[in-house]
Amino acid sequence: MGATGMVGQKYIALLEKHPWFDVSYLAASERSAGKSYKEAVANRWHMDKDIPANVRDLMVENARDIKKGEDCDFVFSALDSKTAKELEEKYAEVGIPVVSNASAHRHTDDVPMIIPEINPDHADIIPIQQKNRGWEKGFIVVKPNCSVQSYMAPLHALLQEGYNVEELIITTLQAVSGAGHPGVSSWDVIDNMIPYISGEEKKSELEPLKIWGKIGDGKFEYAEKPKVSAHCNRIAVLDGHTACVSVKFDKKPEKDEIIRIWRAFTAEPQRLRLPTAPEKPIIYRDEPNRPQPRLDRDVDKGMAVTCGRLRECNVFDWRFVGLSHNTVRGAAGGGILNAELLKAKGYL
Repeated sequence: MGATGMVGQKYIALLEKHPWFDVSYLAASERSAGKSYKEAVANRWHMDKDIPANVRDLMVENARDIKKGEDCDFVFSALDSKTAKELEEKYAEVGIPVVSNASAHRHTDDVPMIIPEINPDHADIIPIQQKNRGWEKGFIVVKPNCSVQSYMAPLHALLQEGYNVEELIITTLQAVSGAGHPGVSSWDVIDNMIPYISGEEKKSELEPLKIWGKIGDGKFEYAEKPKVSAHCNRIAVLDGHTACVSVKFDKKPEKDEIIRIWRAFTAEPQRLRLPTAPEKPIIYRDEPNRPQPRLDRDVDKGMAVTCGRLRECNVFDWRFVGLSHNTVRGAAGGGILNAELLKAKGYL
């Protein structure tokens, strides 16, 4: 769903030759419905390779015509949030699982918001979600905001080793592709930095608390810590979200210990050998001027987080820079990895 937009196009590109999933259904707004996919995206295909042959001639359906999708095992949702709120529930209601990129259900009480390396167990709420809503086969699973991917895994790796995060100050430098196409105008962003992205700071401050929370009495209980203060900025980079992070722990780890933990970190996707999972979820660079978006965003299929510049903080304990590819790890690739996790756990 949302197959003709920027995130939808990235899904199409990444799913080409996927070993588990075949694209059989494309849906978008009524403007694109009734056209072949190549016609629907004519003059606005923005990927760096041609439209995959297996979808070029597929007919685009109206996303509101849900019956057309009933032969799918599940759907990816790349819809805008307003439309997603309505349609994702309707698809789930008729028995079609929804793996979503949209923000509409990120804070719905019984909908899991998953980063597979961090909280794969949150998928265990799916039977509760189905019971709460009277859904037999359908359900909704979402991924978090694209910018949190650049620092959540590095912090979680330390948390797993007993170093609890107490406070965070995060400054994100976010790529223009995060705004979709055409997104931010060249007139606004070239030779400039925009220190405001609508809703982004609230997402950055609240979503980690759900991801680090737990399943309570039929709904998610948010973590009480860390306290998070976020500054979110749009910069003139095409792809790659960077985060400058200052962090306070309950007990301060040594620098060598932090780097050792990061470099050794693996999680459920690596143990399950999920096709889209990076071999190493966290890559640490020793160079003083890394990571950089242009040099590091595509590492390990664009699914790894690259960290660098770890040094003591004059206010908190440590500070570092994290980088992730916002349209791969932070969007379509993250959604595909969620679907692979759900399949491996028996939900698809």
